[in-house]
Amino acid sequence: MKVIVDSGSTKADWKFLSGEEETSLHTMGFNPVFHSSDQIEQEVNKAFKGIVDLEQEAEIYFYGSGCWDQKRKVIIENGLKRVFTNAKIDVHHDLLGAARATCGNDPGISCIIGTGSNTCLYDGKDVIDNVTNLGYLCGDEGSGTHLGKKLIRHYFYRELPKELEAAFEVFVGGGKQKILDTVYDGTPPNVYLASFTRFMSEHVDHPFIQRILYRSFAEFIDRHVRKYPGHLKLPVHFIGSIAYVFQDMLKIVLTERAMHHGIFIKQPIDNLVAYHREFAH
Repeated sequence: MKVIVDSGSTKADWKFLSGEEETSLHTMGFNPVFHSSDQIEQEVNKAFKGIVDLEQEAEIYFYGSGCWDQKRKVIIENGLKRVFTNAKIDVHHDLLGAARATCGNDPGISCIIGTGSNTCLYDGKDVIDNVTNLGYLCGDEGSGTHLGKKLIRHYFYRELPKELEAAFEVFVGGGKQKILDTVYDGTPPNVYLASFTRFMSEHVDHPFIQRILYRSFAEFIDRHVRKYPGHLKLPVHFIGSIAYVFQDMLKIVLTERAMHHGIFIKQPIDNLVAYHREFAH
């Protein structure tokens, strides 16, 4: 049995492959920055006990956020080993998952734009370069969090056109105080800020929203993607809900810079399954 896992911090997609059969399951996400081996063991046991034969021989390929060094990869590996007792476990950063899902066996540039953002240069086998991702406090250009910050700044600084301001106040349902309370005292601020992109998608034809999108994506492309050698020749691929929903604007930004877009996909799991069926042995 092969098991392919694509995990963010909040949700993980699992594919169990046995011959031509595929089974799809889901759990909470596991990020070694926030979760311990004990938590991973408990949650996986709870999700799969009685559904999956946890003692059969298996190869598990786990692609996850936060898995950028061996210290953090071991946290995931140890948690899974306690549950899948006869498994060979490979833990990789989600950037390698993005590259394999979009580029397959070919060179390219792969971008993740969801709640956060990240990029890498891929040679067809390995990630060979990565412009450092500074996270939502200092970076994450182009991401849902970055877009949400821009939108609420315009709202608080009285810069939204009147029709957008009225619609936004209905959307928020609690005004400026609710936003401040939630950002500084509520749910993880990056997830909350990214939630405002739903408002932007509902008003994507408004010129003011288009300008926010354009400037954020231009900053993302200029600060990250254009730093890679070969960026004018290689296809630039995208994974993530933000990239998928607003792909028309990303295509405009790339075309203006004489760059070439590749594919846009919401989630990498099905493409990762195809990669492991075709290339990985």
